[in-house]
Amino acid sequence: MSMFFEAESSDETPRRSTASRRGRPWLVLLLALAALVVVGTLVAAALYVVSIDRAVNQNLQRGTQQLPAETPTAEGEEARPAKAEGEAVNYVLLGSDSRVKTDAGQGRSDVLMVMHLSGDRKSAYMVSFPRDMYVPIPGHGKDKINAAFAYGGPPLTVRTVEGLVDTRMDHVALIDFEGFINLTEELGGVTLYNKYPSVSQGYKFPVGNVTLRGEEALAYVRERKQLPHGDIDRAERQRVVLEAILAKGLAKETISNPLKFVSFVRGVSRHVTVDDQLTDSELRKTAISLRLKPGDIRSLQAPISGFGTSPTKQSIDIVDQKKLKELAKALQTDQMDKYVAKYPQG
Repeated sequence: MSMFFEAESSDETPRRSTASRRGRPWLVLLLALAALVVVGTLVAAALYVVSIDRAVNQNLQRGTQQLPAETPTAEGEEARPAKAEGEAVNYVLLGSDSRVKTDAGQGRSDVLMVMHLSGDRKSAYMVSFPRDMYVPIPGHGKDKINAAFAYGGPPLTVRTVEGLVDTRMDHVALIDFEGFINLTEELGGVTLYNKYPSVSQGYKFPVGNVTLRGEEALAYVRERKQLPHGDIDRAERQRVVLEAILAKGLAKETISNPLKFVSFVRGVSRHVTVDDQLTDSELRKTAISLRLKPGDIRSLQAPISGFGTSPTKQSIDIVDQKKLKELAKALQTDQMDKYVAKYPQG
């Protein structure tokens, strides 16, 4: 009996083993395919990140001494204000005719904005400061705000802005605005709402939605004489076009297309010079933390109460001190959403 059962067991064992071996290749194949998909996805993602890193590193330039010194360097000079609360970050954006002209007295600084990136990385606010705002410039008395660049380049411009809003500016970026506008070509044009009709360099811009690209976009943001509020409206056009460029760069159809998004990143980097304290690792960390969608970018203007004439007979924009204090508090406490809800246009 015992031999019978041993023989029976011996007969059945090979049959189970054979069946098991027959089924196992399919399981192994499925696991292998799954592994290939996972590994392929990880490799693709890694290559995507490397491509973005390369696009930034090969094109982005860093300037020297573009931020003010941490401690006062002259008698009577005030220390820089405290950093905004939480994880919020503030960037000063300066528009110049060339990103390589970063010294005092060189290039134009007709574009001056502060970009506030909220601590949760879900919102961005671009606040433009009209070039004729009459403000205190450290060491130079009161003057138009764009004079700060002529007197002391980016460092003095940053100190001037910090003095106005009593909030630390973390970084500064010098934008070759003309080159930046050329991004509209790579993006296939950007669409935005135009408030006031104008004709510039042969291009017509009617009221309503307009699609801009290249030279047409540059003509659009340069125009001021045909606009009812001159430089104020021109600054608004600059903000709206910049907002449209960033929104299209963040759009799903751009981000989901690696070649298109890397091209966008490369184009942005090519026309921007940042302070040397903005390291690759910080850039990467900030980029990874972003939770922005196109509709999460808001633009507004630093508050003015009217227009006037300076003691030297220059046309100036008068600062609305009450609203400026509210803007300063919103930047300090990372509550720009509340400020914009109260003052949609700034």
